[in-house]
Amino acid sequence: MTVKTFDFAYGHGRKQFSIDDAHILKEVRTEEFPPMTDVKQGILDAIYHPIGCKPINEIIKPGDTVAFICNDPTRVANSFDFMPVLVNELNKLGVKDEDMHIVFSLGTHRDMTHEEMVEAVGKDVSSRLKMYNSTCTKQEDFEYFGTTSRGTPVWLNKHICHVDHVILTGTIVHHYFSGYGGGRKAILPGCAAMETVRVNHSFMLDKHAGLGLTTGNPCYEDQMEGVALFAKGRSLFLFNAILNAKHQFLRMFAGDYIAAHKEACKFVDEVYGCVIPKEADLVIASCGGYPKDINVYQMQKTMDNAACAVREGGVVILLAECEEGSGSKVLEETFKRLKTPCAIKAELEKDFRIGANKAFAVTRPISKARFILVTALDKTLAKDMLFTAAVDTVEEALALAKQYVGETPSIILMPEGSLTVPRVAK
Repeated sequence: MTVKTFDFAYGHGRKQFSIDDAHILKEVRTEEFPPMTDVKQGILDAIYHPIGCKPINEIIKPGDTVAFICNDPTRVANSFDFMPVLVNELNKLGVKDEDMHIVFSLGTHRDMTHEEMVEAVGKDVSSRLKMYNSTCTKQEDFEYFGTTSRGTPVWLNKHICHVDHVILTGTIVHHYFSGYGGGRKAILPGCAAMETVRVNHSFMLDKHAGLGLTTGNPCYEDQMEGVALFAKGRSLFLFNAILNAKHQFLRMFAGDYIAAHKEACKFVDEVYGCVIPKEADLVIASCGGYPKDINVYQMQKTMDNAACAVREGGVVILLAECEEGSGSKVLEETFKRLKTPCAIKAELEKDFRIGANKAFAVTRPISKARFILVTALDKTLAKDMLFTAAVDTVEEALALAKQYVGETPSIILMPEGSLTVPRVAK
């Protein structure tokens, strides 16, 4: 027997544990691609050699006005690296600082503090450009652009509506019901009103809404249709980056928000898609630390990925600190009141609510396998949310897991669980 020690990210720190190497089927990691060595040049190459549209200097003219859309703190984007380059480059093209501003695409997440905004885009940019939260509940901040064929009313933040150009920034990973992040998601749901997000996200109940799915995915297609209503007669330019698990830039994609995003998603599949020999009895996964495990709301995305690697009736040990708790009082209330997956889904089908939808998302992987959390989350709250247990150490979790899968389970390790999407080899 060869015992091997592993070191997984947990919140702002690490957790170590040891297991028998002979039981490990695979350690699932992102595909190794060399990180970019010259980030500034990579940014310039992307915007001057874009996909599906003219170079940035043929689109933006002196005196134009520009709105940047940037990620909120729940998504690692490294905006502080690329925003200074983009802003300075637009200065060279004749766009003044006072004619540019930033809108943070919060979706339904909480407002960012000024300090968080500064941290997101850097001191230099934050001192030069006005910055706004897109607060989905401030209905007076939103303008109407019509209704999609699926019935989603398209209300979008006013701060992206009255400029010559909107530059969508961010990163791309797989998304558990929208297919992929990035691209159109900066606008819808990112800069959309609560009712817009609520109706769009109700399509997550459809069986065709899932990881890496676009064609036939009603949530993705509805987002695309909604953004198309906004895009009529407008200049939208995409700048999306792909990062590795160490938050290093691998590649950048810029240009038409549809064409460039499609190309980027092919690369996302190469980087984050991982082949496994078979589903394991036991999966040990980390979200990848903060901010991916900031709360249950964000942690849930790793649950979906881990569920791809575990057999029916198996166990997932998930390392997720959840320093901000559940992330949603509605999520907590839904579990406490309804108590079962069937009851949660039945209510959502009648009355879809943001927050409650996350309860449904949590129950999907739990219906396949037991989930034991290594977490700072309140133990009673974890039980209310139908997790098998919440413990302080991986050792405690392993001892408990063996009660369900035996002393010698097959194991898959997922140290980058929020990023990697396992699939069984054909």
